[in-house]
Amino acid sequence: MTPTSNSIIGELVAQDYRFATVFQHSKIDFCCQGNRTIEEACAKKSVNIDQLIKELKAASKSDEASTTDFNSWPLDLLATYIEKKHHRYVESRITEIKPMLAKIVKVHGDLHPELLEVEELFLGSAGELTAHMKKEEFILFPFVKKLVEASEEKTELTPGHFGAVANPVAIMMDEHEAEGERFRKIAELTHDYTPPLGACTTYMVTFSLLKEFEQDLHLHIHLENNILFPKAIELEKSLVYA
Repeated sequence: MTPTSNSIIGELVAQDYRFATVFQHSKIDFCCQGNRTIEEACAKKSVNIDQLIKELKAASKSDEASTTDFNSWPLDLLATYIEKKHHRYVESRITEIKPMLAKIVKVHGDLHPELLEVEELFLGSAGELTAHMKKEEFILFPFVKKLVEASEEKTELTPGHFGAVANPVAIMMDEHEAEGERFRKIAELTHDYTPPLGACTTYMVTFSLLKEFEQDLHLHIHLENNILFPKAIELEKSLVYA
């Protein structure tokens, strides 16, 4: 897919994840707000669109190995992968980051009061993401797998209690947007996860983990918003309800 001003950002990244680095460099959200055109995003961020498209085309021709083609995966496999890879990552990192944040807030909070807000934001995200992932694991993902099963076996589909799959998808996407905004604020408060001069090891490691957490969240949300969710909606349209 050749990038143009009218290209949808999320669709581009779904085709080739190497584009993600270019969008990240320009502070353009490709996951939570991936349904915008390049032109719309550049206008909002005051980014030179010609230069951005040039960089996107260069990225697609780079020698860097292309990432896994998640766009070609069966939806049931993709849902399982997201749960086992990204959901489990979020759970383990929350457990690791929380005490480290508490420690640097206690030791450095007086000199760096922004740490208190960072901790508050992260704890809010931890709670919301934990509940969000369980809704996906117990409600949405099992239904996606039923869609795949009905399609493969040519059987009628039993409707979910929530109606069309687009209904829970809309809720999940709204929650993704809330978490994206929360981490945009964390990145702003930490100057893109840059510890102050003379920061202790715990300070530096905590910021590094927060940055890694946000990067993983971007890929996690991208896989759902730009690949899994739209394909599940389209698959449901092709099936017959019992």
